[in-house]
Amino acid sequence: MSESLSEFSLGKRIQPKGMIQKVGVVGCGAVGQEITRTISEYGIDVIFLDTSEERVQEIYQQLGEQLDDVINHWGLTPGEKRAIMSRIKGTTRFADLADCDIVIESISSRKRGTSIEFRREIFRQVESVVRRDAIIASNIATLMISDLAEVLQYPDRALGIHFILPIYKTHVVEVVRGIRSSEEAFQQVVKFAGMINKRIITLNESPGNISTRMMVTTVNEACEILMEGVASVKDIDLAVKESTGHLYGPFEMADRIGLDKVLKYMENLYQEFGEKKYMPSPIIKRLVRAGYLGKHVNRGFYNYLSGKPQDQTVSCAVIK
Repeated sequence: MSESLSEFSLGKRIQPKGMIQKVGVVGCGAVGQEITRTISEYGIDVIFLDTSEERVQEIYQQLGEQLDDVINHWGLTPGEKRAIMSRIKGTTRFADLADCDIVIESISSRKRGTSIEFRREIFRQVESVVRRDAIIASNIATLMISDLAEVLQYPDRALGIHFILPIYKTHVVEVVRGIRSSEEAFQQVVKFAGMINKRIITLNESPGNISTRMMVTTVNEACEILMEGVASVKDIDLAVKESTGHLYGPFEMADRIGLDKVLKYMENLYQEFGEKKYMPSPIIKRLVRAGYLGKHVNRGFYNYLSGKPQDQTVSCAVIK
């Protein structure tokens, strides 16, 4: 009897273990797909979970097309593509995550608010099937990992792992410790980050972390410059890229993330901090109302053809 009680002890700590062999990704939208691809490219098995078998097949096709695009730019061989895809499996069942060493929640909710209850339910379902020593993480942008972890029986296993876009080009991840995150869990995430060639930025909990708070304020300031008629969308993006060395300008980045998601981030941060710098620009609101949601719908600050920006869409009529 004492052995049974010991096995389920709430005080039992995560024991150090070996290399990460399998990672689960719950929610495989645009960001989830980048996470899945990146992990698989470094030789780790990945199982992604999404809403239906039809959606799973669609994700397989999208991942294959993305890798084909890399091949067309001489960044990959067909053999390497086959190896990457062979390590990726899709499912609709939480039970299939049972042997994962880390499970990362990466749902792509475009609804207003934080979707905190939905994410908590995902955490509950993941914990019900994984081992005690498995890490449960969230690719959080404006949430607190402690608020998600409070529904877990073992909250010491939870951390925030925020991948910074574009994931395949950036070499850092923001790792957020919750109030009860253990050192063992943190060290497992450090090991995992090293395996996928990412450096750790360790953060204390704060909504928006570093990257999201900086991103939304930069986008807001770019919108202010645009509304003042100082320069065009294209020239503002060019000025920021050339002067800072960023891969994308603020409008290009907003389009890649999705303007509806950027609006949600701004609203969440404004609600949290009450500071004007986080208040969504009228341009962002107008574009979202018009359905100009960014690259994934081929229309945002720019028009897109085959995923490539063609020309800017924001006119004086939208601005004024």
